Amino acid sequence: MKLSRPVSWFLLAFGVWSWLIWITFVKNLWQDASGLAFDDAGDPTGYFWVHLALAVTSFALGTAIGVLGLRGIRALRRTPPSESMSQ
Repeated sequence: MKLSRPVSWFLLAFGVWSWLIWITFVKNLWQDASGLAFDDAGDPTGYFWVHLALAVTSFALGTAIGVLGLRGIRALRRTPPSESMSQ
């Protein structure tokens, strides 16, 4: 299966966007001042663990989706121009 150029770029952009958003979220979670992520003793709460699991899952999915987009872009660059125009 070949991906179109716009779809490949979208998937790559989605992967990068996912990493940028979730890195920011994890930084904010780690420095939480509201008391949701850590209890009074400084131990992580359930809120922290659930949101960390969401972030790790999103990192994995963002990476997988970004790799698909990158592979699609590389495949299009290897395809001769006459062949890609006919599809």
